[in-house]
Amino acid sequence: MVDALRTAGRVRSAAVEEAFRTVPRHLFLPGLAVADAYADEAVAVQFTAGVATSSASQPSMMAIMLEQLDLRPGHRVLEIGAGTGYNAALMSRIVGPAGAVTSVDIDEELVDRAAVHLASAQVSGVDLVAADGAHGHPPGAPYDRIVLTVGSDDVQPEWVSQLVPGGRLLLPLAVRGSQLSVALDLGPDGVLRCDSVRSCAFIRLRGAAARADSNRLVEELGVALQTPDDYPEPDLAAVASVLADPRERRAAPVPLGAVDVWDGFGLWLALTEPGAGRLLAAEPETGLPDDLFPLGSTGGTVALAAEDGVAAVVLAGPPGPGPGAVAVREFGPGGAALGDRLLAALDEWAAAGRPGAADWRLTVVPTGVDAPALPAPQVIVKKHCRVLAEHPRASSSAIRRG
Repeated sequence: MVDALRTAGRVRSAAVEEAFRTVPRHLFLPGLAVADAYADEAVAVQFTAGVATSSASQPSMMAIMLEQLDLRPGHRVLEIGAGTGYNAALMSRIVGPAGAVTSVDIDEELVDRAAVHLASAQVSGVDLVAADGAHGHPPGAPYDRIVLTVGSDDVQPEWVSQLVPGGRLLLPLAVRGSQLSVALDLGPDGVLRCDSVRSCAFIRLRGAAARADSNRLVEELGVALQTPDDYPEPDLAAVASVLADPRERRAAPVPLGAVDVWDGFGLWLALTEPGAGRLLAAEPETGLPDDLFPLGSTGGTVALAAEDGVAAVVLAGPPGPGPGAVAVREFGPGGAALGDRLLAALDEWAAAGRPGAADWRLTVVPTGVDAPALPAPQVIVKKHCRVLAEHPRASSSAIRRG
């Protein structure tokens, strides 16, 4: 497993490599065959009403985030989302006996199981706490590093206040439909500046910081519309009427793959175009005239939507392992204008070098912080902060404020 992570460039530092080689992953997944425990796959370990509420993260994603976290011997670390305890064990190995790891989880049963796993692996130096991680853990503050292994829609003020000056917060942050692993360093002015961004997909926070699902079901067509929280609530009846009126389909000159729906073009569109969203298949067969990209067990795509129209990227050939031919399908009387914008956005994204998550830079300004003038091609307003998104190669003409 570790050899493969090194070859793929997920493990880069000697400290992270040593931790992975030393801590036995299979002891944290006792119900799994050893070979499966070391596969590069996420493993769901808890379900509620048929929905996964906790998982052992994919080893490659864990490696990426540990490299982003940049742990050092002696660091004090707060982890929100204990899971199996494996990530806490890896971090404890890196920070060493002079450091400390506190792992908080809202689910007491998960905490109890993590304690058994840690004892089985003979890992000490991890303090397990059953509590709501939205509030951090004040008794152990301040921390050099705070890391979330669950997705969050916001940056809670408690996490910021419990960091040391210059400390790093690493979290899977929701950014207009995408989820990004963002490493943020706390500056003396109270602003959190980005060190790195990577794409990710994590189960979302429960408890006080939980947010409702942003997918709106269009039952008539077996699809769900996903729009950013900071956009106006869509009129689902109007969306259903528009999607029931398919019109012209135009070939697109830029090939796309499934990954581009989330972390490539999809992210670019969400951060540069008002009305951007995603159409997700809610049923094995939808009422749409074209095939969507294979995403998980169903499918989905990116789209622009307005009251009188929708324009969506659809497959123009059989799906493959990489980028392939696509088209833009227009719906409703306003679909043609939206199709023009969608094709123009595709051209701009390709001209910028097909940027993905790692190419963006995010600055987080907590509510109440009087930040200096900052470059802000796009500002995403959340309850507890503003997220300023900037792409280094993005031209000013490519940004349409919404």
